[in-house]
Amino acid sequence: MPHGDGAIPERILLGPGPSLADPRILRAMNNPMIGYLDPVYLEIMDEVSARLRSTFQTKNKATFPVQGTGFSGMDSCLGTLIEPGDKVIIAVHGFFATRMCEMAERYGAKVVRLDEDWGKAFDPEAIGDALRANQDAKLLAIVQAETSTGVLQPLEEIGRLCRQYGVLLLVDAVTSLGGVELAVDDWGIDICYSGSQKCLGAPPGMAPVTISDRSLGVIAERKTPPASYYLDLSLIKEYWGESHTYHHTGPMTMVYAMQEALRIVSEEGLQARWARHAFNGAALGAGLEALGLELHVDAKHRLPTLTTVRIPEGIDDAKTRGRLLEEFNIEIGAGIGQLKGMIWRVGLMGYASSRRNVLYLLSALETLLADAGHRPSQPGDGVAAAQAVYLNQS
Repeated sequence: MPHGDGAIPERILLGPGPSLADPRILRAMNNPMIGYLDPVYLEIMDEVSARLRSTFQTKNKATFPVQGTGFSGMDSCLGTLIEPGDKVIIAVHGFFATRMCEMAERYGAKVVRLDEDWGKAFDPEAIGDALRANQDAKLLAIVQAETSTGVLQPLEEIGRLCRQYGVLLLVDAVTSLGGVELAVDDWGIDICYSGSQKCLGAPPGMAPVTISDRSLGVIAERKTPPASYYLDLSLIKEYWGESHTYHHTGPMTMVYAMQEALRIVSEEGLQARWARHAFNGAALGAGLEALGLELHVDAKHRLPTLTTVRIPEGIDDAKTRGRLLEEFNIEIGAGIGQLKGMIWRVGLMGYASSRRNVLYLLSALETLLADAGHRPSQPGDGVAAAQAVYLNQS
């Protein structure tokens, strides 16, 4: 319903992002504005960089958030690395890797595109074959957590192969950082970007990035400067580095949010945080299957932070999502790209990944599906199946 009084509803965001922000983070954003070179602000920047290194599991000095949403991370990484004529290999198994191809082509890259079904992960053998066939490639780009399909891509073997063939590995971790294991250094990832609005639980507006010394060396050897001054990582890193050389006016409200989000990650602990996301993702999956729904991704490569479920025959996609929003105040996502109209995308990320949200969604969804004629064998099957997962793990 329209909100003519200007009031903004407080939704339960269980879609592909943005996710719910922890109230602590929203309170932190109310702190006063200070100058972008104020000593206190510089201390905050240093803390954010240090905590991001811990979250990325890296020792890379060049680790900081880029201003803008997750796509600014993608744009800055590709735009800073790629020069016209560079060959890049992009592994596509969903919408966001497709967007990588579009961006890389705009920067003049010769794109070697590898395609996998939207719902499957890449076999490292296929990546190895592409690297052997394109040993003049500058980088390989791949998405760890494909938000459009719900696939979690294993990376450790791919990182080893990229090292073997002397190719940089660029990873999209927008829907994985802070929610599933991501070991930048141990897995040989050279450059990686994420977003503030997913598993970190902050509002959209920042794109954490980490850049290896190996990548910085390649960037330093560019023959021409990057096309975008604003998204030039070699310049942004100097602002976030020890010298704090001016590059742009820092979005301090968003940096306050990032600081608080990373403090929350640290307090919970990475291992515990990954376990919480896995636990709630498993409970949701069990509940959805008990409702007679089919999950889109095999269990082996299923992303715990975002579950994709196939829409049953005869169920109206938009109407069901609309009723979830209007009657239960829950937002879930529609399919995009090849999967438009075929799946729903349910996000359990950061603050939103909780037992309460899992059980409430399953109850609401069962009600709406039953109204449309899709019924489980027994009322309450979805909630019961999720409860069983919780009881078995407690």
